[in-house]
Amino acid sequence: MSPHITLITLGVADVAKATAFYRLGFVKSNRASESFFKAGGVVLALWSREAQLEDGQAGAIWSSNGGIRVAQNVASEREVNTVMARAEAAGAQILKQATKTFWGRYSGYFADPDGRLWEVAFNPHRDLNKDGLIELPE
Repeated sequence: MSPHITLITLGVADVAKATAFYRLGFVKSNRASESFFKAGGVVLALWSREAQLEDGQAGAIWSSNGGIRVAQNVASEREVNTVMARAEAAGAQILKQATKTFWGRYSGYFADPDGRLWEVAFNPHRDLNKDGLIELPE
């Protein structure tokens, strides 16, 4: 069996505020008591930062967001612009407007309400499958 990441939990300061923000494009589950969103092949979960620190007993090592960057790869430059605009309308701070890199990728960066770094990218050198997931060669 190969390993799979099935759930990513973001520790947030205010679950209700973060839930409203992440409705910017993700579909929230109506059956979960916490905030769980369908995010392609994984579930994106929002949980109180304090509860997550206590549950994982991570207070001695966790000082902020841990340098994590969350990325969403999309199928076109136009989709990058759409996601960036949707994020900004939901309250994201745009850190870097979407631009083309010297090698052909097109991407932009924003911060969510808790300051977590997100990248939205179109990479013409990497294929997405029919479900919009990255296909990596074996």
